[in-house]
Amino acid sequence: MFFRLLRTSLKPYWGFIWIVLVLQLLQTLATLWLPNLNGRIIDEGVAAGDVGQIWRLGGVMLAVTFGQAVAAVVAVYFGARTAMAVGRDLRASLFERVQRFSEQEMRELGTPSLITRTTNDVQQVQMFVMMTLTIIVMAPIMLVGGVILALQENVRLSAVLLVIVPVLIIVIGLIVMRMVPYFRQMQTRIDAVNGVMREQITGIRVIRAFVRDDYEQLRYGLANGNLLDVSVKTGKLMALMFPTVMLVMNASTVAILWFGGNLVNDGTMEVGALTAFLSYIMYILMAVMMSSMMTMLAPRAVVSADRITAVLDSQPTVVPPAKPVTPRVLEGRVRFENVWFSYPGAAEAVLEELTFTAEPGRTTAIIGATGSGKSTLVGLVPRLFDATDGTVSIDGVDVRDLDPQVLSELVGIVPQKSFLFSGTVASNLRFGRPDATDEELWDVLEVAQAADFVRELGGLDAPIAQGGTNVSGGQRQRLSIARAIAHRPRVYLFDDSFSALDYATDAALRAALAAVTRESSVIVVAQRVSTIRHAHEILVLEKGRIVARGTHPELLESSETYREIVESQMSLEEAR
Repeated sequence: MFFRLLRTSLKPYWGFIWIVLVLQLLQTLATLWLPNLNGRIIDEGVAAGDVGQIWRLGGVMLAVTFGQAVAAVVAVYFGARTAMAVGRDLRASLFERVQRFSEQEMRELGTPSLITRTTNDVQQVQMFVMMTLTIIVMAPIMLVGGVILALQENVRLSAVLLVIVPVLIIVIGLIVMRMVPYFRQMQTRIDAVNGVMREQITGIRVIRAFVRDDYEQLRYGLANGNLLDVSVKTGKLMALMFPTVMLVMNASTVAILWFGGNLVNDGTMEVGALTAFLSYIMYILMAVMMSSMMTMLAPRAVVSADRITAVLDSQPTVVPPAKPVTPRVLEGRVRFENVWFSYPGAAEAVLEELTFTAEPGRTTAIIGATGSGKSTLVGLVPRLFDATDGTVSIDGVDVRDLDPQVLSELVGIVPQKSFLFSGTVASNLRFGRPDATDEELWDVLEVAQAADFVRELGGLDAPIAQGGTNVSGGQRQRLSIARAIAHRPRVYLFDDSFSALDYATDAALRAALAAVTRESSVIVVAQRVSTIRHAHEILVLEKGRIVARGTHPELLESSETYREIVESQMSLEEAR
């Protein structure tokens, strides 16, 4: 998965990569040439007393150094630019894929994990690409070139490499093998920290209301402590690597000076050659050390790449039709025919044998105990889920065969948890209909009983915080309802959308809605009987099945389940 992700991500940037490779090659060759020039200055200039040779070779060294610096700067620029572009592309791909996910995939992967994968995991892969283009390309060239030039200087002294390099490779390999599982745990525990933090931020009012600050601090401290534990273990291994490499490098320097000094003393090796040889050994060990840095980054990048690929390879359960169909007549008639729905791995179905029709100009209400499948039923119409069996159709066309754009235009939904986007009142209302005029927006605000408080906020340009946290729950619901009305759909879906409204506002809103929705199908999920008592048809759900249907008066007489719901909220005399 790791190499497949890299190959796909780097494909558009092969031009930049070739530039980096050529420049890194030139830079490394220049670096390897400098010790040779320095050795010649010592042997041919200093030892021989030839000042002219010192100036000539010194000028060459200066020119080579300048060229090396230019090549290094340009290579790093293009390497960094490529890495940043890869990170941008991966984030865009993840965002695009997540946008296609149904509720099922969102529940399986989880919001905190998706946030971590889009940010931290992408950053790890991005860092690996950058280090690869700026370091690891140089390392093999320097390693091979250093060995060749060291052998050229003195073959006998090069035998030291037969001991140094294998020792370094074994030590680094053992450390890296221990680090891989820790990196996997680290990313999972970052998910956990994000999850706890997200819950505490979104649920801050509940935490304060129940004075659970200490408990939440303890819970966050536990998640943070778990991340700290695995980070410390990883850090210890990383801290062990560099001293080990430096120990081997210093021991190598001592050995070379000892044996090389004897060779100089015997007259079989020049002082300048020994200096150059020592530099080449340092370059070889530096190449190994740079590779060790990459071996520290690579395991975490591999783990992150696997997590990114898992998202990119996830196949959404709700997919657009191969041959989209558009109904001949757009009326908004919704038909459930023997519909079943089960979540993957669930022992029992959430919905069973649902058959009913929501007609245009009529209100179909759904009521039932918590967990009876009401919200799941509503989610099948706009294809937040797809039915496991049976068909959900609009105007005679299965929603799975409808063009997604047509389905979006046909259906307007107000979810159970009202959500507003950061921006203004106007930008939120225009979310489903960008061309709506200010006059039309004020009209829908009047219908949603939201015009008065919007004027108090400052009008259509009043700011809305992310999630609508700067308005109350009831105001958030009314703005969500206004947004759905502005969309002007053929099918209105209200998923317990009146729960935060007082009875007077609820009644006024429903009365105003009747005029707007008189040619549309309206499906209302509610817990309050007062919200649905005037519906044309009420469906009573129990454990995913329709156990009764009819009008409010009919159900009071025929359905014991409905009567129990009514009696829990009002007396039978009030209900009648």
